[in-house]
Amino acid sequence: MKQSPPKNSLNPLYASRRAFLQTATSAALGFTASTGLAADSTSDKPANPFLGNCPQRPLPRIVIHPDGHLLQGQDGSPFFWLGDTAWQLIHSTTPDECSYYLQTRARQGFTVIQTVVLAEMNGITKPTATATQPFLGNDPLHPNEQYFNRVVQIVDEAASLGLYVALVPTWGDKLTAPWGAGPRLFRNDNLNVARQYTQYLAGKVKDRTNVLWMLGGDRPPRIKGTGNPSFEKSATDAGIPLDTDWTPIWRALAEGLKEGTGATPTVVYHPQGGPDSSSVYLANEPWLSINGMQSSHGSGHDVPVWDWIARDYAMSPPKPTLDLEPNYEDHPFNPWPTWDPTTGYFRDYDVRKQVYRSVFAGACGVTYGHHAVWQFAGKRNGVINHADRDWIDALYRPAARQMVFLRLLVLSRPFFRRVPDQTMIHGDPGKGGLHLQAIRDREGTCAFIYFPLNDQTATINMDSMKSHRLRAWWYDPRTGVGTLIEDKPATDPTTTRDFRSPPYGPDWVLVLDDATTNYPPPGLSAHT
Repeated sequence: MKQSPPKNSLNPLYASRRAFLQTATSAALGFTASTGLAADSTSDKPANPFLGNCPQRPLPRIVIHPDGHLLQGQDGSPFFWLGDTAWQLIHSTTPDECSYYLQTRARQGFTVIQTVVLAEMNGITKPTATATQPFLGNDPLHPNEQYFNRVVQIVDEAASLGLYVALVPTWGDKLTAPWGAGPRLFRNDNLNVARQYTQYLAGKVKDRTNVLWMLGGDRPPRIKGTGNPSFEKSATDAGIPLDTDWTPIWRALAEGLKEGTGATPTVVYHPQGGPDSSSVYLANEPWLSINGMQSSHGSGHDVPVWDWIARDYAMSPPKPTLDLEPNYEDHPFNPWPTWDPTTGYFRDYDVRKQVYRSVFAGACGVTYGHHAVWQFAGKRNGVINHADRDWIDALYRPAARQMVFLRLLVLSRPFFRRVPDQTMIHGDPGKGGLHLQAIRDREGTCAFIYFPLNDQTATINMDSMKSHRLRAWWYDPRTGVGTLIEDKPATDPTTTRDFRSPPYGPDWVLVLDDATTNYPPPGLSAHT
Protein backbone atom coordinates (compact mmCIF):
# COMPACT_ATOMS: atom_id res chain seq x y z
CA MET A 1 0.00 0.00 0.00
CA LYS A 2 1.48 3.34 -1.00
CA GLN A 3 0.13 6.80 -0.36
CA SER A 4 -0.67 9.02 -3.35
CA PRO A 5 -2.17 12.50 -2.93
CA PRO A 6 -4.43 12.58 -6.03
CA LYS A 7 -7.89 11.07 -5.62
CA ASN A 8 -9.98 9.77 -8.47
CA SER A 9 -13.57 10.75 -9.00
CA LEU A 10 -16.11 8.20 -7.82
CA ASN A 11 -18.52 6.27 -9.95
CA PRO A 12 -22.06 7.56 -9.20
CA LEU A 13 -23.00 3.97 -8.39
CA TYR A 14 -20.96 4.22 -5.19
CA ALA A 15 -23.40 6.65 -3.63
CA SER A 16 -26.35 4.35 -4.24
CA ARG A 17 -24.42 1.38 -2.79
CA ARG A 18 -23.67 3.42 0.31
CA ALA A 19 -27.30 4.38 0.72
CA PHE A 20 -28.33 0.76 0.34
CA LEU A 21 -25.75 -0.35 2.90
CA GLN A 22 -26.98 2.16 5.47
CA THR A 23 -30.59 1.05 5.21
CA ALA A 24 -30.18 -2.65 4.53
CA THR A 25 -27.35 -4.11 6.60
CA SER A 26 -29.04 -3.78 9.97
CA ALA A 27 -32.01 -5.85 8.89
CA ALA A 28 -30.02 -8.27 6.77
CA LEU A 29 -27.34 -9.06 9.32
CA GLY A 30 -29.23 -8.64 12.60
CA PHE A 31 -27.56 -5.51 14.00
CA THR A 32 -29.04 -3.67 16.91
CA ALA A 33 -30.02 -0.15 15.96
CA SER A 34 -28.34 1.47 18.94
CA THR A 35 -24.86 -0.03 18.68
CA GLY A 36 -24.41 -1.38 15.19
CA LEU A 37 -23.15 -4.65 16.67
CA ALA A 38 -24.60 -8.06 15.94
CA ALA A 39 -27.49 -8.70 18.27
CA ASP A 40 -26.09 -12.09 19.28
CA SER A 41 -22.43 -11.01 19.42
CA THR A 42 -22.09 -12.06 23.05
CA SER A 43 -23.34 -15.57 22.38
CA ASP A 44 -20.97 -18.47 22.90
CA LYS A 45 -22.52 -20.32 19.96
CA PRO A 46 -20.50 -20.53 16.73
CA ALA A 47 -21.44 -17.43 14.75
CA ASN A 48 -19.34 -17.99 11.66
CA PRO A 49 -21.45 -19.78 9.05
CA PHE A 50 -18.32 -20.81 7.11
CA LEU A 51 -18.98 -24.48 6.50
CA GLY A 52 -20.49 -24.70 9.98
CA ASN A 53 -16.95 -25.04 11.25
CA CYS A 54 -16.45 -21.97 13.43
CA PRO A 55 -14.58 -22.76 16.66
CA GLN A 56 -16.25 -22.07 19.97
CA ARG A 57 -15.37 -18.87 21.79
CA PRO A 58 -12.92 -18.09 23.18
CA LEU A 59 -10.67 -18.85 20.26
CA PRO A 60 -7.37 -20.51 21.15
CA ARG A 61 -4.37 -18.18 21.18
CA ILE A 62 -2.08 -18.64 18.20
CA VAL A 63 1.44 -19.89 18.90
CA ILE A 64 4.35 -21.27 16.92
CA HIS A 65 4.27 -24.98 16.12
CA PRO A 66 7.25 -26.93 17.52
CA ASP A 67 8.71 -27.39 14.03
CA GLY A 68 9.22 -23.63 13.88
CA HIS A 69 7.66 -23.18 10.43
CA LEU A 70 3.91 -23.35 11.04
CA LEU A 71 1.25 -21.95 13.35
CA GLN A 72 -1.15 -23.66 15.69
CA GLY A 73 -3.69 -22.90 18.36
CA GLN A 74 -2.60 -23.26 21.96
CA ASP A 75 -4.78 -26.35 21.98
CA GLY A 76 -2.66 -27.87 19.21
CA SER A 77 -5.18 -27.24 16.42
CA PRO A 78 -3.86 -26.38 12.93
CA PHE A 79 -3.96 -22.68 12.08
CA PHE A 80 -3.65 -21.42 8.52
CA TRP A 81 -3.16 -17.66 8.31
CA LEU A 82 -5.55 -16.52 5.59
CA GLY A 83 -5.41 -12.78 6.04
CA ASP A 84 -7.16 -9.79 4.54
CA THR A 85 -5.77 -6.26 4.52
CA ALA A 86 -8.38 -4.02 6.12
CA TRP A 87 -5.83 -1.40 7.09
CA GLN A 88 -8.34 1.47 7.46
CA LEU A 89 -11.14 -0.55 9.10
CA ILE A 90 -10.92 1.11 12.51
CA HIS A 91 -10.59 4.64 11.19
CA SER A 92 -12.78 4.68 8.10
CA THR A 93 -15.89 2.61 8.80
CA THR A 94 -19.05 3.06 10.83
CA PRO A 95 -20.14 0.23 13.14
CA ASP A 96 -22.65 -1.01 10.56
CA GLU A 97 -20.06 -0.97 7.78
CA CYS A 98 -17.49 -2.70 9.97
CA SER A 99 -19.96 -5.45 10.85
CA TYR A 100 -20.88 -5.94 7.20
CA TYR A 101 -17.21 -6.26 6.32
CA LEU A 102 -16.39 -8.70 9.16
CA GLN A 103 -19.38 -10.93 8.51
CA THR A 104 -18.59 -11.05 4.80
CA ARG A 105 -14.97 -12.05 5.33
CA ALA A 106 -16.00 -14.64 7.93
CA ARG A 107 -18.44 -16.21 5.48
CA GLN A 108 -15.67 -16.27 2.86
CA GLY A 109 -13.41 -18.32 5.12
CA PHE A 110 -10.73 -15.79 6.06
CA THR A 111 -9.02 -16.32 9.42
CA VAL A 112 -7.11 -13.07 10.10
CA ILE A 113 -8.08 -9.43 9.65
CA GLN A 114 -5.08 -7.09 9.41
CA THR A 115 -5.97 -3.58 10.60
CA VAL A 116 -4.22 -0.50 11.93
CA VAL A 117 -4.90 1.32 15.19
CA LEU A 118 -3.11 4.54 14.19
CA ALA A 119 -4.04 4.59 10.52
CA GLU A 120 -1.93 5.77 7.63
CA MET A 121 -4.43 8.19 6.08
CA ASN A 122 -4.35 11.06 8.60
CA GLY A 123 -5.16 8.63 11.37
CA ILE A 124 -4.04 11.03 14.10
CA THR A 125 -5.52 14.39 13.16
CA LYS A 126 -8.52 13.43 11.02
CA PRO A 127 -11.60 12.24 12.94
CA THR A 128 -12.84 8.72 12.25
CA ALA A 129 -16.12 7.83 10.57
CA THR A 130 -17.62 7.99 14.07
CA ALA A 131 -16.06 11.41 14.79
CA THR A 132 -13.38 10.33 17.27
CA GLN A 133 -9.59 10.64 17.37
CA PRO A 134 -7.10 8.34 19.08
CA PHE A 135 -5.45 10.87 21.37
CA LEU A 136 -6.33 13.97 23.33
CA GLY A 137 -4.27 16.79 21.90
CA ASN A 138 -2.54 14.31 19.56
CA ASP A 139 -0.52 13.11 22.54
CA PRO A 140 0.12 9.33 22.70
CA LEU A 141 0.34 9.57 26.49
CA HIS A 142 -3.27 10.78 26.60
CA PRO A 143 -5.36 8.16 24.80
CA ASN A 144 -9.01 8.80 24.00
CA GLU A 145 -10.90 6.01 25.78
CA GLN A 146 -13.82 6.24 23.36
CA TYR A 147 -11.53 5.51 20.42
CA PHE A 148 -9.76 2.58 22.03
CA ASN A 149 -12.97 1.11 23.39
CA ARG A 150 -14.12 0.95 19.77
CA VAL A 151 -10.95 -1.00 18.93
CA VAL A 152 -11.90 -3.52 21.63
CA GLN A 153 -15.46 -3.77 20.26
CA ILE A 154 -14.10 -4.62 16.81
CA VAL A 155 -11.80 -7.29 18.25
CA ASP A 156 -14.71 -8.79 20.16
CA GLU A 157 -17.02 -8.79 17.17
CA ALA A 158 -14.33 -10.50 15.10
CA ALA A 159 -13.97 -13.16 17.79
CA SER A 160 -17.71 -13.82 17.72
CA LEU A 161 -17.31 -14.63 14.03
CA GLY A 162 -14.30 -16.91 14.48
CA LEU A 163 -11.86 -14.29 13.20
CA TYR A 164 -8.46 -13.29 14.55
CA VAL A 165 -7.29 -9.68 14.35
CA ALA A 166 -3.70 -8.76 13.58
CA LEU A 167 -3.51 -5.35 15.20
CA VAL A 168 -0.93 -2.92 13.84
CA PRO A 169 -0.37 -0.50 16.75
CA THR A 170 0.80 2.22 14.36
CA TRP A 171 1.44 2.59 10.66
CA GLY A 172 5.11 3.11 9.97
CA ASP A 173 4.83 6.79 9.08
CA LYS A 174 4.15 7.61 12.73
CA LEU A 175 7.76 6.82 13.58
CA THR A 176 9.86 6.40 10.45
CA ALA A 177 10.68 8.16 7.24
CA PRO A 178 11.13 8.70 4.40
CA TRP A 179 7.54 8.82 3.14
CA GLY A 180 4.12 9.31 4.73
CA ALA A 181 2.20 12.12 6.37
CA GLY A 182 2.88 11.19 9.99
CA PRO A 183 3.00 12.99 12.35
CA ARG A 184 6.05 11.20 13.73
CA LEU A 185 4.97 10.61 17.30
CA PHE A 186 7.52 7.96 18.24
CA ARG A 187 11.21 8.76 17.96
CA ASN A 188 14.56 7.56 19.19
CA ASP A 189 14.57 10.43 21.69
CA ASN A 190 11.22 9.41 23.31
CA LEU A 191 11.34 5.63 23.41
CA ASN A 192 9.37 5.54 26.65
CA VAL A 193 6.41 7.14 24.86
CA ALA A 194 6.34 4.27 22.35
CA ARG A 195 6.57 1.69 25.12
CA GLN A 196 3.82 3.30 27.20
CA TYR A 197 1.50 3.57 24.20
CA THR A 198 1.67 -0.12 23.29
CA GLN A 199 1.55 -1.10 26.97
CA TYR A 200 -1.76 0.75 27.21
CA LEU A 201 -3.09 -0.69 23.93
CA ALA A 202 -2.10 -4.27 24.76
CA GLY A 203 -3.60 -3.91 28.20
CA LYS A 204 -6.97 -3.07 26.64
CA VAL A 205 -7.09 -6.42 24.84
CA LYS A 206 -4.89 -8.62 27.01
CA ASP A 207 -7.76 -11.01 27.78
CA ARG A 208 -8.75 -11.36 24.13
CA THR A 209 -7.39 -14.60 22.73
CA ASN A 210 -7.96 -13.67 19.07
CA VAL A 211 -5.35 -10.87 18.94
CA LEU A 212 -2.09 -11.11 17.01
CA TRP A 213 0.34 -8.21 16.71
CA MET A 214 1.92 -6.70 13.64
CA LEU A 215 4.70 -4.10 13.69
CA GLY A 216 6.26 -2.39 10.69
CA GLY A 217 3.41 -0.80 8.80
CA ASP A 218 4.95 -0.85 5.30
CA ARG A 219 8.29 0.60 6.42
CA PRO A 220 11.86 -0.66 6.80
CA PRO A 221 13.25 -0.85 10.33
CA ARG A 222 16.18 1.30 9.24
CA ILE A 223 17.81 3.03 6.29
CA LYS A 224 21.33 1.94 7.20
CA GLY A 225 22.38 -1.20 5.40
CA THR A 226 19.34 -1.55 3.17
CA GLY A 227 21.24 -0.70 0.02
CA ASN A 228 17.95 0.52 -1.41
CA PRO A 229 18.53 3.54 -3.69
CA SER A 230 14.88 4.59 -3.47
CA PHE A 231 14.92 4.69 0.33
CA GLU A 232 18.26 6.44 0.39
CA LYS A 233 17.12 9.12 -2.06
CA SER A 234 13.89 9.72 -0.12
CA ALA A 235 15.84 9.96 3.11
CA THR A 236 18.35 12.37 1.61
CA ASP A 237 15.55 14.52 0.17
CA ALA A 238 13.94 14.62 3.61
CA GLY A 239 17.21 15.52 5.34
CA ILE A 240 17.41 12.19 7.17
CA PRO A 241 20.92 10.76 7.74
CA LEU A 242 21.51 7.52 5.92
CA ASP A 243 22.73 5.86 9.11
CA THR A 244 19.31 6.33 10.74
CA ASP A 245 18.12 3.23 12.59
CA TRP A 246 14.53 3.01 13.92
CA THR A 247 14.97 -0.48 15.34
CA PRO A 248 15.11 0.83 18.95
CA ILE A 249 11.61 2.28 18.48
CA TRP A 250 10.20 -1.00 17.18
CA ARG A 251 11.91 -2.72 20.08
CA ALA A 252 10.26 -0.30 22.53
CA LEU A 253 6.87 -0.91 20.94
CA ALA A 254 7.39 -4.66 21.29
CA GLU A 255 8.42 -4.26 24.93
CA GLY A 256 5.21 -2.37 25.60
CA LEU A 257 3.17 -5.17 24.03
CA LYS A 258 4.80 -7.72 26.29
CA GLU A 259 4.27 -5.59 29.38
CA GLY A 260 0.65 -4.85 28.49
CA THR A 261 -0.30 -8.45 27.75
CA GLY A 262 1.66 -9.86 30.69
CA ALA A 263 2.87 -12.60 28.35
CA THR A 264 4.99 -13.14 25.28
CA PRO A 265 2.88 -11.88 22.37
CA THR A 266 2.90 -13.37 18.88
CA VAL A 267 4.42 -10.62 16.72
CA VAL A 268 5.01 -10.38 12.97
CA TYR A 269 6.69 -7.53 11.08
CA HIS A 270 5.16 -6.03 7.91
CA PRO A 271 8.04 -4.44 5.97
CA GLN A 272 8.24 -2.30 2.85
CA GLY A 273 7.68 -3.88 -0.55
CA GLY A 274 10.52 -5.85 -2.07
CA PRO A 275 12.65 -8.92 -1.45
CA ASP A 276 13.85 -7.93 2.02
CA SER A 277 11.66 -9.63 4.58
CA SER A 278 11.98 -8.93 8.29
CA SER A 279 14.48 -11.79 8.38
CA VAL A 280 17.02 -9.60 6.60
CA TYR A 281 17.10 -6.83 9.23
CA LEU A 282 15.49 -8.23 12.37
CA ALA A 283 16.58 -11.87 12.46
CA ASN A 284 18.12 -11.54 15.92
CA GLU A 285 15.32 -9.59 17.57
CA PRO A 286 13.88 -11.82 20.33
CA TRP A 287 10.43 -10.20 20.15
CA LEU A 288 9.88 -11.23 16.51
CA SER A 289 7.81 -14.43 16.31
CA ILE A 290 6.97 -14.56 12.58
CA ASN A 291 8.86 -13.18 9.60
CA GLY A 292 6.87 -11.11 7.14
CA MET A 293 7.45 -9.85 3.63
CA GLN A 294 5.58 -7.79 1.06
CA SER A 295 5.81 -8.91 -2.57
CA SER A 296 3.56 -5.94 -3.26
CA HIS A 297 2.29 -4.25 -6.42
CA GLY A 298 5.10 -2.14 -7.85
CA SER A 299 7.36 -4.60 -9.63
CA GLY A 300 4.96 -6.02 -12.18
CA HIS A 301 3.74 -9.59 -12.52
CA ASP A 302 5.17 -12.74 -11.00
CA VAL A 303 7.79 -11.36 -8.64
CA PRO A 304 9.66 -14.40 -7.25
CA VAL A 305 8.14 -14.43 -3.77
CA TRP A 306 8.71 -18.20 -3.68
CA ASP A 307 12.45 -17.55 -3.57
CA TRP A 308 12.06 -15.13 -0.64
CA ILE A 309 9.92 -17.63 1.26
CA ALA A 310 12.50 -20.37 0.57
CA ARG A 311 15.27 -18.12 1.90
CA ASP A 312 13.37 -17.55 5.15
CA TYR A 313 12.36 -21.21 5.43
CA ALA A 314 16.01 -22.28 5.30
CA MET A 315 17.12 -20.01 8.14
CA SER A 316 18.18 -21.36 11.52
CA PRO A 317 16.64 -21.23 14.00
CA PRO A 318 13.42 -21.48 12.02
CA LYS A 319 10.56 -18.99 12.18
CA PRO A 320 7.26 -19.07 10.32
CA THR A 321 7.20 -16.71 7.37
CA LEU A 322 4.54 -15.38 4.99
CA ASP A 323 3.71 -12.75 2.42
CA LEU A 324 1.65 -10.12 4.26
CA GLU A 325 0.85 -8.04 1.18
CA PRO A 326 0.96 -9.68 -2.27
CA ASN A 327 -0.32 -7.81 -5.30
CA TYR A 328 -3.79 -6.54 -4.47
CA GLU A 329 -6.66 -7.61 -6.64
CA ASP A 330 -7.68 -4.68 -8.91
CA HIS A 331 -4.55 -2.62 -8.17
CA PRO A 332 -2.64 -0.93 -11.03
CA PHE A 333 0.41 -3.09 -11.47
CA ASN A 334 3.20 -0.60 -12.12
CA PRO A 335 5.18 1.55 -11.79
CA TRP A 336 5.64 2.52 -8.16
CA PRO A 337 4.98 5.19 -6.96
CA THR A 338 2.85 6.76 -9.71
CA TRP A 339 0.55 3.76 -10.33
CA ASP A 340 -0.44 4.38 -13.93
CA PRO A 341 -3.77 2.55 -14.49
CA THR A 342 -3.22 2.47 -18.24
CA THR A 343 -0.62 -0.25 -17.68
CA GLY A 344 -3.34 -2.58 -16.42
CA TYR A 345 -4.62 -4.02 -13.15
CA PHE A 346 -3.83 -7.16 -11.21
CA ARG A 347 -6.81 -9.53 -11.37
CA ASP A 348 -7.71 -12.77 -9.65
CA TYR A 349 -5.31 -14.91 -11.70
CA ASP A 350 -2.38 -12.69 -10.67
CA VAL A 351 -3.39 -13.06 -7.03
CA ARG A 352 -3.73 -16.84 -7.21
CA LYS A 353 -0.31 -17.27 -8.79
CA GLN A 354 1.39 -15.43 -5.96
CA VAL A 355 -0.50 -16.85 -2.99
CA TYR A 356 -0.35 -20.51 -4.06
CA ARG A 357 3.32 -20.39 -4.93
CA SER A 358 4.27 -18.65 -1.67
CA VAL A 359 2.38 -21.18 0.45
CA PHE A 360 3.77 -24.13 -1.50
CA ALA A 361 7.26 -22.66 -0.97
CA GLY A 362 6.78 -23.14 2.78
CA ALA A 363 4.83 -20.14 4.12
CA CYS A 364 2.62 -20.58 7.18
CA GLY A 365 -0.22 -18.90 5.31
CA VAL A 366 -0.75 -15.83 3.18
CA THR A 367 -2.63 -12.54 3.08
CA TYR A 368 -5.05 -11.45 0.38
CA GLY A 369 -5.81 -7.82 -0.28
CA HIS A 370 -8.15 -5.78 -2.43
CA HIS A 371 -7.15 -2.28 -3.47
CA ALA A 372 -10.58 -0.78 -2.70
CA VAL A 373 -11.10 -2.69 0.54
CA TRP A 374 -7.92 -1.76 2.43
CA GLN A 375 -8.84 1.93 2.04
CA PHE A 376 -12.63 1.44 2.22
CA ALA A 377 -12.98 3.45 -0.96
CA GLY A 378 -16.30 5.17 -1.37
CA LYS A 379 -18.09 8.46 -1.28
CA ARG A 380 -17.06 9.39 2.27
CA ASN A 381 -13.46 8.16 2.16
CA GLY A 382 -12.59 8.97 -1.43
CA VAL A 383 -10.36 6.88 -3.68
CA ILE A 384 -6.58 6.44 -3.54
CA ASN A 385 -4.35 5.27 -6.38
CA HIS A 386 -7.01 4.65 -9.01
CA ALA A 387 -9.23 2.10 -7.26
CA ASP A 388 -11.72 1.06 -9.94
CA ARG A 389 -14.72 0.30 -7.68
CA ASP A 390 -16.00 0.87 -4.16
CA TRP A 391 -15.23 -1.44 -1.25
CA ILE A 392 -18.68 -3.03 -1.04
CA ASP A 393 -18.48 -4.28 -4.62
CA ALA A 394 -14.85 -5.26 -4.05
CA LEU A 395 -15.72 -7.61 -1.18
CA TYR A 396 -17.13 -10.07 -3.70
CA ARG A 397 -14.41 -9.98 -6.35
CA PRO A 398 -13.31 -13.38 -7.71
CA ALA A 399 -10.04 -13.78 -5.83
CA ALA A 400 -11.69 -12.83 -2.53
CA ARG A 401 -14.14 -15.69 -3.00
CA GLN A 402 -11.42 -18.09 -4.16
CA MET A 403 -8.89 -17.67 -1.33
CA VAL A 404 -10.70 -20.13 0.92
CA PHE A 405 -10.03 -22.91 -1.60
CA LEU A 406 -6.30 -22.65 -0.83
CA ARG A 407 -6.97 -22.91 2.88
CA LEU A 408 -9.32 -25.88 2.38
CA LEU A 409 -6.81 -27.65 0.18
CA VAL A 410 -4.05 -27.37 2.79
CA LEU A 411 -6.37 -28.48 5.59
CA SER A 412 -7.54 -31.53 3.63
CA ARG A 413 -4.15 -33.21 4.01
CA PRO A 414 -1.81 -33.67 7.03
CA PHE A 415 -1.29 -30.06 8.09
CA PHE A 416 1.87 -30.21 10.19
CA ARG A 417 3.74 -32.63 7.93
CA ARG A 418 3.99 -30.44 4.83
CA VAL A 419 7.44 -29.52 3.54
CA PRO A 420 8.39 -27.67 0.35
CA ASP A 421 10.19 -29.88 -2.14
CA GLN A 422 11.22 -28.50 -5.52
CA THR A 423 13.14 -31.70 -6.25
CA MET A 424 9.79 -33.19 -7.19
CA ILE A 425 9.93 -31.08 -10.36
CA HIS A 426 12.34 -32.72 -12.75
CA GLY A 427 14.50 -30.14 -14.48
CA ASP A 428 13.91 -26.38 -14.53
CA PRO A 429 10.76 -25.36 -12.62
CA GLY A 430 10.54 -22.23 -14.74
CA LYS A 431 10.70 -18.55 -13.98
CA GLY A 432 8.12 -15.81 -13.57
CA GLY A 433 4.74 -16.73 -14.99
CA LEU A 434 5.96 -20.25 -15.87
CA HIS A 435 7.24 -21.17 -12.41
CA LEU A 436 5.94 -24.41 -10.89
CA GLN A 437 6.02 -24.92 -7.13
CA ALA A 438 5.81 -28.17 -5.17
CA ILE A 439 5.11 -29.12 -1.57
CA ARG A 440 4.56 -32.56 -0.07
CA ASP A 441 3.88 -34.52 3.07
CA ARG A 442 7.20 -35.43 4.69
CA GLU A 443 6.03 -39.07 4.91
CA GLY A 444 5.35 -39.19 1.17
CA THR A 445 1.61 -39.77 1.36
CA CYS A 446 0.59 -36.69 -0.67
CA ALA A 447 1.92 -33.76 -2.67
CA PHE A 448 0.68 -30.54 -4.30
CA ILE A 449 2.25 -29.02 -7.42
CA TYR A 450 1.02 -25.65 -8.67
CA PHE A 451 0.84 -25.28 -12.45
CA PRO A 452 0.43 -21.59 -13.43
CA LEU A 453 -0.71 -22.38 -16.99
CA ASN A 454 -3.17 -24.60 -18.78
CA ASP A 455 -1.71 -27.16 -21.21
CA GLN A 456 1.55 -26.96 -19.24
CA THR A 457 3.57 -30.17 -19.11
CA ALA A 458 5.88 -30.98 -16.22
CA THR A 459 7.93 -34.03 -15.40
CA ILE A 460 7.47 -35.06 -11.79
CA ASN A 461 9.98 -37.09 -9.78
CA MET A 462 7.95 -39.77 -8.03
CA ASP A 463 10.60 -40.98 -5.57
CA SER A 464 9.13 -38.86 -2.77
CA MET A 465 5.80 -40.67 -3.04
CA LYS A 466 5.89 -43.81 -0.87
CA SER A 467 2.84 -45.32 -2.46
CA HIS A 468 1.99 -48.66 -4.01
CA ARG A 469 -1.18 -47.20 -5.43
CA LEU A 470 -1.30 -43.64 -6.77
CA ARG A 471 -4.34 -41.41 -6.83
CA ALA A 472 -4.03 -38.17 -8.83
CA TRP A 473 -6.34 -35.17 -9.08
CA TRP A 474 -6.51 -31.81 -10.80
CA TYR A 475 -7.68 -29.25 -8.25
CA ASP A 476 -9.32 -26.12 -9.62
CA PRO A 477 -8.28 -23.05 -7.56
CA ARG A 478 -11.23 -21.07 -8.97
CA THR A 479 -13.90 -23.47 -7.69
CA GLY A 480 -12.26 -25.70 -5.07
CA VAL A 481 -13.28 -28.81 -7.02
CA GLY A 482 -10.92 -31.75 -7.46
CA THR A 483 -11.24 -34.01 -10.50
CA LEU A 484 -9.88 -37.54 -10.19
CA ILE A 485 -7.66 -38.40 -13.15
CA GLU A 486 -5.94 -41.57 -11.96
CA ASP A 487 -6.29 -44.32 -9.38
CA LYS A 488 -4.07 -47.29 -10.13
CA PRO A 489 -0.98 -49.17 -8.95
CA ALA A 490 2.05 -46.92 -8.81
CA THR A 491 4.92 -47.33 -11.22
CA ASP A 492 8.50 -47.80 -10.12
CA PRO A 493 8.98 -44.97 -7.56
CA THR A 494 12.41 -44.20 -8.97
CA THR A 495 10.88 -43.16 -12.29
CA THR A 496 9.43 -39.87 -13.42
CA ARG A 497 5.95 -39.11 -14.68
CA ASP A 498 4.72 -36.46 -17.09
CA PHE A 499 1.57 -34.53 -16.22
CA ARG A 500 -0.16 -31.98 -18.44
CA SER A 501 -2.57 -29.47 -16.95
CA PRO A 502 -6.09 -29.26 -18.42
CA PRO A 503 -6.63 -27.15 -21.54
CA TYR A 504 -8.51 -24.36 -19.76
CA GLY A 505 -8.05 -22.51 -16.51
CA PRO A 506 -5.37 -21.20 -16.74
CA ASP A 507 -3.89 -22.40 -13.44
CA TRP A 508 -4.24 -25.76 -11.67
CA VAL A 509 -2.94 -27.76 -8.70
CA LEU A 510 -1.84 -31.33 -9.27
CA VAL A 511 -2.65 -33.38 -6.16
CA LEU A 512 -0.90 -36.73 -5.70
CA ASP A 513 -2.08 -39.13 -2.98
CA ASP A 514 -1.15 -42.50 -1.63
CA ALA A 515 -4.50 -44.18 -2.30
CA THR A 516 -4.15 -46.41 0.76
CA THR A 517 -4.56 -43.36 3.01
CA ASN A 518 -8.10 -42.81 1.72
CA TYR A 519 -7.74 -39.05 1.87
CA PRO A 520 -10.94 -37.27 0.84
CA PRO A 521 -11.12 -35.38 -2.45
CA PRO A 522 -8.76 -32.39 -2.14
CA GLY A 523 -10.30 -29.43 -0.35
CA LEU A 524 -13.45 -31.32 0.56
CA SER A 525 -12.95 -31.84 4.28
CA ALA A 526 -10.31 -31.26 6.91
CA HIS A 527 -7.81 -34.04 7.57
CA THR A 528 -8.10 -35.41 11.10
